[in-house]
Amino acid sequence: MNNIRLKLLTYGLLAYILLAFLWWSVLLFTKNRDAFQAKVDKWQLVLAARGQISNPDEFLETDFYQDLRRDYQRQEWMIVTEGIVLLGGVIVGIYFVYRGYRREVWTTKQQRNFLLSITHELKSPISGIRLILETFHNRKELPPAIHEKLTTSGLRETDRLTGLVEDLLLSAKLESRHYELHREALDLGEILVDSAEKVQSKYPTARIELDIEEDLPFFFGDSAAITSVALNLVENAAKYSQPEPLIQITLHRRGEEFHLSVADNGPGIADSDKKRIWQRFYRVGSEDTRMTKGTGLGLYIVHQLVELHGGAIQVVDHAPGGSRFEVRL
Repeated sequence: MNNIRLKLLTYGLLAYILLAFLWWSVLLFTKNRDAFQAKVDKWQLVLAARGQISNPDEFLETDFYQDLRRDYQRQEWMIVTEGIVLLGGVIVGIYFVYRGYRREVWTTKQQRNFLLSITHELKSPISGIRLILETFHNRKELPPAIHEKLTTSGLRETDRLTGLVEDLLLSAKLESRHYELHREALDLGEILVDSAEKVQSKYPTARIELDIEEDLPFFFGDSAAITSVALNLVENAAKYSQPEPLIQITLHRRGEEFHLSVADNGPGIADSDKKRIWQRFYRVGSEDTRMTKGTGLGLYIVHQLVELHGGAIQVVDHAPGGSRFEVRL
């Protein structure tokens, strides 16, 4: 409700400024014309009284009238020029006010989404770990199978928390431009295979197809960064393509570039969101209705890391349905 009131107040103020500007312009033109006509009438009478003209029409042929008319036209042009400058300033001001308003609304929405998502992401593993610890505390002796299951679950939730903290720290470093690459020779194919295996173990229903060109040369890059790029893209493909994800991963070399593609069979991404998904904390939809987990940091991190390596990434529609992320390194 407050946003609506602020919006109405802003638009009302801008409308008032424009109307006041138009009224000022009309008033100046009118006063300038009236002043010119008053001078013409005055000097017609003066020159007629002096006997220099016999009728008003003769005054229009005098040099004195021409000087008055040039002054009048010069003042009109001055009013028009100042009006254009002021109108341009008003339009620029309106644009910046509108852009600032939209940015504030978007920032507020993203902060709200981030707080909601981070709360969900933290609450679930913490609750799981607490439940496991309470079980160990209350039951001193457990069957080996249950003990193993609870231990594995606790480690998985701990890894999830660790990954979340690492993403937050990494995004902060990328935002402040403090992330430094440690380049070394990397086997991109091996990194993709490892990422696919990790995602497969996390999403057993996923079907992952790998098409990796043989005998690819090494890529010199940051191991942790490239692994994060591959893992984020493959895991996103599985996460947003439930219940039966089909993920197609290809890696080929074209000239001096490595071309990586990760395609899924999910719902796809709307054109209006394709440029915004790279922004920090941005997630499609609302946290109130979203079912998938996440913080909106994954694709931001991917985009920043790819650009740090001098590469580029884009998302396109994948036929017959889904999205395809294309990376060039």
